[in-house]
Amino acid sequence: MRAPKQTSSHLLTKAEYEMLARFRYHLRRFLQFSQEAAQTAGVTPRQYQALLAIKGFPDRDFVTVGELAEQLQIVHHAAVELINRLAAQNLVERQPDPDDRRKVLVKLSRSGTKVLGKVSAAHRLEIRRLGPGLLPLLESLVLDRETK
Repeated sequence: MRAPKQTSSHLLTKAEYEMLARFRYHLRRFLQFSQEAAQTAGVTPRQYQALLAIKGFPDRDFVTVGELAEQLQIVHHAAVELINRLAAQNLVERQPDPDDRRKVLVKLSRSGTKVLGKVSAAHRLEIRRLGPGLLPLLESLVLDRETK
């Protein structure tokens, strides 16, 4: 698939504005669902995002503090504070990196794995529920006008 053409805002059609608005609405609904699902499980949305980023990190089940900060798009010290709160709730475990003692490796604890599983399963169901309405909308937004 080729890269989308760059268009200025004055070249968008009314239908394109409507699609963008609908897409944004669906995203906000999903994010609201996500916040509520995390809170129901006893974690904050950011804590859920951290647990997911750790478990979902490519090719391993742990991250460094820097990698978590990058995944969540937060500054290093905010990632440290988040990890401290997760560790206090027994949701993650920290250990020194055997290759570089300056680094700390963070992985999910058993409790963290259970919480993540519960919240992620709810997210998967919600995505499956929303998918049939979102897929055509997303496809319309991704495809070029000339390819429709």
